Amino acid sequence: MAAPINRFKEALKDGQRQIGCWCSFGEAVTTEVMGTAGFDRLVVDGEHAPNDIRSIRDQLVALATSPAEPVVRVPIGEAWIIKQVLDAGAQTVLVPMVETAEQAAELVRACHYPPHGTRGVGAAGARATRFGTTPDYIATADAQICVLLQVENRKGIENLDDILAVEGIDGIFIGPADLSTDMGHQGNSAHPEVRAVIADAISRIKAAGKAPGILGVTDEATQAYSDMGAQFLAVGLDVLVLAQGARTLAAKWR
Repeated sequence: MAAPINRFKEALKDGQRQIGCWCSFGEAVTTEVMGTAGFDRLVVDGEHAPNDIRSIRDQLVALATSPAEPVVRVPIGEAWIIKQVLDAGAQTVLVPMVETAEQAAELVRACHYPPHGTRGVGAAGARATRFGTTPDYIATADAQICVLLQVENRKGIENLDDILAVEGIDGIFIGPADLSTDMGHQGNSAHPEVRAVIADAISRIKAAGKAPGILGVTDEATQAYSDMGAQFLAVGLDVLVLAQGARTLAAKWR
């Protein structure tokens, strides 16, 4: 038995647009609910949400029967946490704040087994192998791992072409909030200067044969990024969906 086919990775290869949402509660039950909504993918956020490896694992379990493919954003680009989320069963990893090709290459290596990578070979009793019932996992896992890297500051944008040349990257996610702040616009990702940089980055990512991705938290921003050609597009955050829906409901009946 081989590693499961990564449907999200296959969709990116085929050029399909993938719509997603952020899961920021850090709770399996809310992620399970989000899995019924009809998204192509859901991002379990280990960077800004109150997650640890156990809550990430529990959310992967909650999405096991969902049509939405899970993406795990690790808190930092370090091999130890990448190793843990892969052994917990993640097949798509999103790594924040990537700035150089050298960093990108090390992250790709962290996602793959030797001799091509540095991932520790210890998944025999882990969820990734269905607790030892997937005998061919080690031999087949690398082909199903999807590596997504976030470029979200001026240094990363400056080095984008070099990052894109690194073999093994499946997609580049542009972080508009961090990028706009680093450009001096303090989270104003709608600023024309920021939008121009984002549009240029998406164009360069597509030209390099990689999938461009981004998050929009307003309809206007989401439509703008879609028009720019973003292929994997996050259209909201679960926390904001609940907060905005609740406020609208309260205001309606007050």
